[in-house]
Amino acid sequence: MTTHEGDKLTAGYHLLDPLADVRRPGDADCDVYLTGTVFLDIIFTGLDSAPVRGTESWARGMGSSPGGVANMATALARLGLRTSLAAAFGDDHYGDYCRDALDHGEGIDLTLSRTIPGWHSPVTVSMAYEGERTMVSHGHEAPPPEEPAPSCPPPARAAVASLVPGGGQGWVAEAARRGSRIFADVGWDDTGRWDPADLAELEHCEAFLPNAEEAMRYTRTDCPRAAARALSDLVPLAVVTLGSEGAYAVDGRTGETAEVPAISVEALDPTGAGDVFVAGFVTGTLAGWPLADRLAFAGLTAALSVQEFGGSLSAPGWVEIAAWWQHARAYDDQPARALRRYAFLDRLLPAAARPWPLRRAVPTIGFRQA
Repeated sequence: MTTHEGDKLTAGYHLLDPLADVRRPGDADCDVYLTGTVFLDIIFTGLDSAPVRGTESWARGMGSSPGGVANMATALARLGLRTSLAAAFGDDHYGDYCRDALDHGEGIDLTLSRTIPGWHSPVTVSMAYEGERTMVSHGHEAPPPEEPAPSCPPPARAAVASLVPGGGQGWVAEAARRGSRIFADVGWDDTGRWDPADLAELEHCEAFLPNAEEAMRYTRTDCPRAAARALSDLVPLAVVTLGSEGAYAVDGRTGETAEVPAISVEALDPTGAGDVFVAGFVTGTLAGWPLADRLAFAGLTAALSVQEFGGSLSAPGWVEIAAWWQHARAYDDQPARALRRYAFLDRLLPAAARPWPLRRAVPTIGFRQA
């Protein structure tokens, strides 16, 4: 069996379809659609401190993996969702590697993506230390059309949108009009304006999932829970991640709130954890789980991801989730309330073992074949 054949079989070996109970004849082939920029991520770990100007720092660990929007696309696919990604890829070795990893390795549908001759792949170098990370990126906008998203996105159960300060994305409203449930996150506003008007597209969204700092800045509040309540006036479901404290959510339609503490793990690299959280929450929402279960599952998948290098290839699959649950019940390294909070996993998890491990980030993007 060739490497690619093994990767394809691994990607197709879904031990669990979380949407099996809600699938109906005639449903869209795509579960989740998303678009954005794919980076090649190079991650240095094992740094004792931040790099100091004028000195050379040696990292004890290194990994390479697709990054950017690939983080969330991979996390969704590894949870068994049929994922479609529209992105631009360079025609360099980095682009070939990222495309191969997502297509053959993860089973992500790249039909709507394009390869651009003469355009080099964006690159991010991430340095992880003291539980945080510092990133340096380089890249150029892809030649027109600069935004790879089609103006008329494909039919899908859901779509994930990253809101852009200062400008809207036409496809979001169109996707919502066609019946997709829109989940939105947002990036750091480098302008410092944090203008609530930049969240106008929330009118098309079902859920908004910022981190605590982003939520407080947009709502002009000094408490993330107050920020979530304020955001629930703009979007049906406001979810605010609280870092080491877990996550808090408010359902503006029913008034229901939920708060779930974070799982205690030894973090290797936090890159992409927020994307994995969103993927876990989308999965639970589409499957129709209770709000607190969705929060808990999203937090668990994010926590498991920080124990591996990189963003995309650190995302857990169902067997990794099952292994954590088996360990948590056998040992007392998690609080008792965590075991009670995750009891819902008993009715979800597969009993079988996966025949191949998930692909993980490695120090180089490939070796020559012998």
